Amino acid sequence: MKNRELTDRVAAYAGSVVLGKERQIRLALACLLARGHLLIEDQPGVGKTTLAHVLAKALGLAFQRIQFTSDLLPADILGISVYDRDSAAFKFHPGPIFAQLILADEINRATPKTQSALLEAMEEQQVTAEGDTRRLPEPFFVIATQNPAQQIGTFPLPESQLDRFLMCIALGYPDRQAERALLQGVDRRELIEGLEPCLTAGELKTLQTAVREVTVADALLDYLQALIDHTRQSPRLQAGLSPRAGLALLHAAQAWALMEGRTLVLPEDMQAVLPSVAGHRLRPHARYGDLSREEMVAELLQVPVP
Repeated sequence: MKNRELTDRVAAYAGSVVLGKERQIRLALACLLARGHLLIEDQPGVGKTTLAHVLAKALGLAFQRIQFTSDLLPADILGISVYDRDSAAFKFHPGPIFAQLILADEINRATPKTQSALLEAMEEQQVTAEGDTRRLPEPFFVIATQNPAQQIGTFPLPESQLDRFLMCIALGYPDRQAERALLQGVDRRELIEGLEPCLTAGELKTLQTAVREVTVADALLDYLQALIDHTRQSPRLQAGLSPRAGLALLHAAQAWALMEGRTLVLPEDMQAVLPSVAGHRLRPHARYGDLSREEMVAELLQVPVP
């Protein structure tokens, strides 16, 4: 089966549960195919957790949900050693981080110390606990949800944490037709439980390998570097995109091109993923404190294609 047919199948599968959010579903899928981590930020109750659940189900991945709260500790995520009297030694009990897809639910409700427990796992696919380094399963994805920063009981994610998320998306409220279908339909949790995976482990690996094989022409790299240079030189931005962000934008564009059935990345592929990849990484300069994320991305989209 062709790559586009596989990705369309997953998108349709998720779209049967999360209604009216086709573009957000395709962005989330592109993020995972690019081997990245996904941050979903929006109001409570709009389907953030449901989207993470249905993607895990669709891809047939071992899934763990971690509810982040203010009293959550790093050991609750990574694991802990417990003394075993039979062997007269301490035995490590892995935490929920040792799964293929982790849902870090309401990640900004935990303290910065607990948030930092994910840094090594997200960047290096390993965790170091009590002096020992342990590999995480392959593939490994983190999908985190985040409540609006102005809500009570939230801690802002530091830039180093945000930069490890390849994409950040928002779902928004459903349109009238989708909401009517939700009101009249089966409970989403019951619907997910009755579904079977629509992608095998081999098909997922094939798609991920194919993403990196999508051709990127020198002219496209010129455009990518022009975008990066603009963020570093703009007086309205506090800091430019990092090299990690540049790689994220490249891989996301490759994944989007693959999902569109192409073997070559076009400028419109990069423009399609740019808001989700760059938006959460940009900060306005103090003199332009009221500059919104949408306005910063709009400025980037004005950079001419070489």
